[in-house]
Amino acid sequence: MLRGSLKLGSLFGVPIFIHWTFLLLLAWFMSGPLLAGGPDAVGASLRVGFFVLAIFGCVLLHEFGHVLAARGFGVPTRDVTLLPIGGVARLERMPEKPAQELLVALAGPAVNVVIAAVLIPLVLILGGGAALVSGEAGAEGAARSDVAGALLGHHANFLAALAKVNVLLVIFNMIPALPMDGGRVLRSLLAMVTDRARATAVSAVLGQLLAVGFALLGVLSGNILLIVIAAFVFLGAGGEAQAEQIRSALVGLPVRAAMITHFKCLRASQRLREAAGELLAGSQQDFPVLRDDAMDLDATALVGVLTRSDLVRAVAAGQMDDRVSTVMTPLGPFAREDDDLREVLERARQGEGGVPPIIGVVRSDHVGAPLRLVGLITAENVTELVMLRHAAMASRR
Repeated sequence: MLRGSLKLGSLFGVPIFIHWTFLLLLAWFMSGPLLAGGPDAVGASLRVGFFVLAIFGCVLLHEFGHVLAARGFGVPTRDVTLLPIGGVARLERMPEKPAQELLVALAGPAVNVVIAAVLIPLVLILGGGAALVSGEAGAEGAARSDVAGALLGHHANFLAALAKVNVLLVIFNMIPALPMDGGRVLRSLLAMVTDRARATAVSAVLGQLLAVGFALLGVLSGNILLIVIAAFVFLGAGGEAQAEQIRSALVGLPVRAAMITHFKCLRASQRLREAAGELLAGSQQDFPVLRDDAMDLDATALVGVLTRSDLVRAVAAGQMDDRVSTVMTPLGPFAREDDDLREVLERARQGEGGVPPIIGVVRSDHVGAPLRLVGLITAENVTELVMLRHAAMASRR
C-alpha cells in the first residue's frame, strides 16, 4: 500500500486502496461545470464526477486483469491502489518465464478491449453512433466544456465517451515504456531471444527516452498531467532496471554469500548513549537487540533491531539516556546459511513494510540445540554484494 491511501475494501482477497490525491483530481474535474455556471451546473458537475468514477472503475478492472492472470501462475498480489494517473497492482513478483510475463502484461489492456467491445454495440443500439466519432470525449473534455450536462445527459453519449476512454487506455498502456504494460510486453518478447537482464535494460532505456519526450511535450503544451506521467515512467523504468540488476546478480547465491559475520548485539536496557558509542566505534549501522538475561548470540532471545536512522532521531530528540528498547523496531525473519538469498529477500519483502533493516541468519549446531545468531543480512551488504558481482562480471567480458 502506498502512503496516504485509504482502504476501500477487497476483491478476490486483494485489498483495494485509493490515494488521497485522487480526491483532488475528482474535485478538479467536478469544478469545471460549476465554474462555467449555467442553470444545470450542479447536475453537470455530478454527472462529470460519476463519469470520472466510471473511468476509474474501468482502471480497477484493468488492474484485476493483471491480478487474476498473475494468480493463474502462482503469483499473489499484495494490493491494488488507485492513483490520479491510474492504478497500481503490487504483485509479489513478475513471472520470470517470458511467456507468462507476456500474458500477465496483456491481461490488463485485454480487459479494456472487452469493455470497449461491449460498450460500442450498446452505443449503436441506443442510437449514439455519432458520439463515437465526436470531438471532445472523456472526463477532462466534459469537465472543461460548458455543455458538459448535454454531453453526459444522454445514456448513449455517456457510454460512447466511456468506450473511447477504454480504447485510449489500451493505446496508452501499450506504449513500450517500462513500467507500463507495453514496456513489460516488450521486455518479455526480448527475453525470448536474449537474457532477462539485457531485455530489461533495453526496455528501461527506451522507457526513459519516451518519458523525456512526454515531459517535453507536457512543457510545450502546458499539460501538467503529462509531466507527472513522464516523471512516473522515468523513475519507474530506472527502478525496474535496478531491481533486475539486483535479481540477476543474486541468482544461485546462498545467504552466507551476503551475510555479515562480525557484528555486535545490544541489550534492551542499554542506554542510547552507549548505542551511539557503538555506532561511532565501528562500521555497523543496525544492531540486533537481545533480552538482558540472554546469552550472547541466542537467537531465541532477540527482541528487536535498533537502526541507525531510529538512533539518530532519538539522539536529535534528546533521548540519549533512554533505553534501547524504547526506540527499537521489530526484528525481521530468520534465515539459514544455505537458504537461497533471493528467496529469503522475496519472503521478507512480502511482509508488512517491505524488507526489514536486518534479517538474522541462524544456525543450530546439532538436532535439539538452541538457535545461534551467526550472521546478519542488511540492505547495505546486499547492495555491496551486487556491486562486486557486477564488477566481477564486467572484468570477464
